[in-house]
Amino acid sequence: MLAVVRHIDDNERRARLAARHGIAADHRLADPVAATRAMTVLHATEPPTVHLSLAARIDGLTTADVDRALYGERSLVRQLAMRRTLFVFPRDLLPAAWGSASARVATQEAGKIARDVVRAGLADDGHAWLAACEAEVLAALEGAPASTAELRQAVPRIDSRVTSGSGKWSSSSPIASRVLTWLGARGVVVRGENAGHWRLSRHAWTRVGDWLDPVPPALDEDQGYAELIRRWLATFGPGTTRDIQWWLGATVSAVRRGLADVGAVEVSLDGGATGWVLPDDVDEAPAVAPWAALLPVLDPTTMGWKERDFYLDPDDVPYLFDSNGNGGTTAWWDGRIVGCWVQDEAGRVEVVARHQLPPEAGRALAVEAERLGAWLDGTVINSVYASRQMKAERLP
Repeated sequence: MLAVVRHIDDNERRARLAARHGIAADHRLADPVAATRAMTVLHATEPPTVHLSLAARIDGLTTADVDRALYGERSLVRQLAMRRTLFVFPRDLLPAAWGSASARVATQEAGKIARDVVRAGLADDGHAWLAACEAEVLAALEGAPASTAELRQAVPRIDSRVTSGSGKWSSSSPIASRVLTWLGARGVVVRGENAGHWRLSRHAWTRVGDWLDPVPPALDEDQGYAELIRRWLATFGPGTTRDIQWWLGATVSAVRRGLADVGAVEVSLDGGATGWVLPDDVDEAPAVAPWAALLPVLDPTTMGWKERDFYLDPDDVPYLFDSNGNGGTTAWWDGRIVGCWVQDEAGRVEVVARHQLPPEAGRALAVEAERLGAWLDGTVINSVYASRQMKAERLP
């Protein structure tokens, strides 16, 4: 007798994300670590996203609370991982990334750097050159953390430029940042204290053993991917194999092994797709009352799935995402993205809806705009990933 596959419709998927992601007002979370765990990881490509993603999910949050978790307790740690993207991880999840997604990125980066170093005439053996860089950078960091600029002075080997690409696509860039990115992906060094405002990225590079003591060993590749998939399913499930493969930046075979390792269960989704949930997450999730939220650029809820039709009108994608697929600020009503938010020069927040909204939605989003504006307290957030709608609606 065939097992009955449960169906999880779009309404339930939206209810799940509202409660599990802590973005519905009745489901907000307790502290930065709890909120980060709820999302598996936070996007950190743009520094403000970390603070704003947490502020959306935690009542009464202060910037000092976030900085304490990042730099005092070090319970949250920046790590380059999936899709060569910088994230903030809960500290206990780092070994999974180091053995899988981060290791994949590091291997790819090493190959590119080694080729460019040889092409630039800096060395005959690019990988040997990288090994020497690692030893010299770690020696330079033995006394104290250092910025990229300081390391370029301390380690002349990395104070060079190389050309990558060819023809009209070629570009010259400093090699130092690429070497440090590679070391960071491997978990050899870490982005430590930030010398600037929370909106900015002025982190000092630090040896991982000086930042995290003790340093947990990396999991092996299969264990690492399985743990990342388990966390992803707890946050975003149900999702499709394509969703998971895109989010991980991994091969489909690695995803299939990970799904088998965690005992993932098939469910059917609206539109006929097959989704996956954890074996203890098959029961129907309770409904959630209508809710509103304002999320920042690259928020993990916006960027959690590859297949987004259940929460995003495909016709709105060109207006709310840039040409590379990076999500801008988003306004949510009852589980769907309905627009974006922008600020004026004084920091006032205003919601820009893509379509006519019911009065209830307008009132709820106005409350969220007031909440976000009060939290920002005049701080203006600028983004290199501004969407078409954000650019069109910048306030005077």
